[in-house]
Amino acid sequence: CGACGHVCPTGSGCSGGACTTTSAPALGLVAGIPSGLGNIDGTGAGARFMRPGGVAEDGAGNVYVADTYDSTIRKITPTGVVTTLAGSPGQQGSADGTGAAARFNWPTGVAIDSAGNLYVADTGNSTIRMITSAGEVSTLAGTAGTTGAADGPGSAASFDLPGGVAVYSTGTGTGTVTVYVADTGNSTVRAITGGNVITVAGTAGVTGAADGTDTTATFNHPNGIAVDAAGHLYVADTANSTVRSISGGNVITVAGTALATGYTDGTGAAARFDLPGGVAVDSSGTLYVADTANSTIRAISGGAVTTIAGAAQLVGSADGAATAARFDLPGGLAVGAGGVAVADTSNSTVRLLAGGQVTTLAGSAGETGSTDGASWTARFDDPTGIGVSAAGVVYVADTVNSTIRAVAPDGVVSTLAGSPGLVGSADGAGAAARFDDPYGVAVDAAGTIYVADTFNDTIRAITPAGAVTTFAGSPGLAGSTDATGSSARFDHPYGIAVDAAGNLYVADTGNSTIRKITPAGAVTTLAGSPGLVGSADGTGAAARFDDPYGVAVDAAGTVYVSDTFNDTLRAITPAGAVTTLAGTAGVPGSADGTGAAARFDQPYGITVDAAGSVYVADTGNSTVRRVTPAGVVTTVIGAPGVAGTVPGPLPASLFFPLSVAYDPVSGLLLVTVPDALLAAWF
Repeated sequence: CGACGHVCPTGSGCSGGACTTTSAPALGLVAGIPSGLGNIDGTGAGARFMRPGGVAEDGAGNVYVADTYDSTIRKITPTGVVTTLAGSPGQQGSADGTGAAARFNWPTGVAIDSAGNLYVADTGNSTIRMITSAGEVSTLAGTAGTTGAADGPGSAASFDLPGGVAVYSTGTGTGTVTVYVADTGNSTVRAITGGNVITVAGTAGVTGAADGTDTTATFNHPNGIAVDAAGHLYVADTANSTVRSISGGNVITVAGTALATGYTDGTGAAARFDLPGGVAVDSSGTLYVADTANSTIRAISGGAVTTIAGAAQLVGSADGAATAARFDLPGGLAVGAGGVAVADTSNSTVRLLAGGQVTTLAGSAGETGSTDGASWTARFDDPTGIGVSAAGVVYVADTVNSTIRAVAPDGVVSTLAGSPGLVGSADGAGAAARFDDPYGVAVDAAGTIYVADTFNDTIRAITPAGAVTTFAGSPGLAGSTDATGSSARFDHPYGIAVDAAGNLYVADTGNSTIRKITPAGAVTTLAGSPGLVGSADGTGAAARFDDPYGVAVDAAGTVYVSDTFNDTLRAITPAGAVTTLAGTAGVPGSADGTGAAARFDQPYGITVDAAGSVYVADTGNSTVRRVTPAGVVTTVIGAPGVAGTVPGPLPASLFFPLSVAYDPVSGLLLVTVPDALLAAWF
């Protein structure tokens, strides 16, 4: 960008040698690929799911998805348009009703009959639900919250965490439909016909791998189930790592050997699976298996098992030729005219296998890693804390990688200190240093980077050249001791900030206190009392916090704290007097307003801009909030209840933002989300 050489985020403006707000206010991607988790309706890659568990397909090519972690049922048209058919994202419960008024609890399996009625294994409720094509939800069998193995009509029956469902229709009316259930917790296969529940095979509470007839057969936590045109059942016997069939009441093992996990193509018992999750069968009798722990899709024909998509234990999210494609713990499968639909669970996408090619039908997968280089090629693994130097270098605590990364003004990402995946506590230069899940980052006027090395219970210092020393605390010795340097003790410190005089402020989360460290390394407790959790305003040790995570300091020396488990924003004067600036302790929510009328939901990161406005990563709401010095709260990025990182014009949307930092050089607000760094301009 002009004379300053900054690489501005995608879509931002550039004026006078700086990234500016001359273009419309927006959220742009700086580096990494953000997680694809969320609950957003949209088209194709613009939609977001939350670890979907099961899929079903109707005759028109619509795919229905049990969006498990969102506790909703979604619909994808053949052109990739995603809508929410029933349930409300993140609102677990068990309510019958229409559309968003209904509630589910971690649904996994889903199946559809010829009349367009959906059947759902509402796993967390231990019930089987039915949804009409108009979105009307009713409970077909079982009682929410009551687990058991009772056969009988409707609510008199009971299940134990049912995983999969399949539908067999012998006509066009609802009375001709039989719903088969993989009753996972009971290790049985059940059937619902005419509203009455019976046990088809297995004995509740008895696990095993015995073939046989009806209750003489045993299963081991089956998850997937499918039925062919002749009424033969196929079961993914998950914990046995086998595929079973049931015909005429007789259970046989089609492929795999019980408890012999692995990955082998072959015939019958010579084949190997690893925790298969979903099964589906096509009109020719070919059986498809989501071999979950192997992250592959397998096919069984005539007893011979072959791999048709993915490669064993090569996890990823790559479209392309079938065996070059990559999946991440795929769950449910469905076969339709368009091909095999796959709930690619850990990628939070729905994929389609057709004509030897894998494509992503809807959703967007994140991409983790630890790759240095140009911003668009760089990869992170759950980055959290952010610090910005006077020279405009952005430092990021790449938490799961246990490294500290640097993003130069030209957008190039490098690893300043630590080595990805090598956890420990070693001082040294660059890659020789070791950290353990570092979280907070702050940079002083001289360019020294300070890190809250959370799981080491220490505060580290890094020179701009990457030389690491332990500034305060002693690794692995948790506590709450005021002292100098290594004699001090912390308990899982998370947030860290530095003032103009070089004093550090630390959110000592495990102690529920705020600590202060002088430039000479002398540690004192500014506010709160170690181990005394609560929410009390007052001075020094009289104040109370509940697991504070974020801390920031303004030009006047006022310290701001995101008091995370109190769902409030606190302020501390230089003398240690604590007040509640916004929110009400113990009353979570998402309300804009002034002072106690505002609501937050587990706020984490916090920063202050040049004008004294405080920005808060309101993590539980997947939003960023702005708080004026007078305590007026507004939502500036995202919308409550809408989760998913999708850059674009503000308010845009976010998923689980953890940290925010104001960059005075570019004037941008930096935000970390899982696997990426973003920037917003107003």
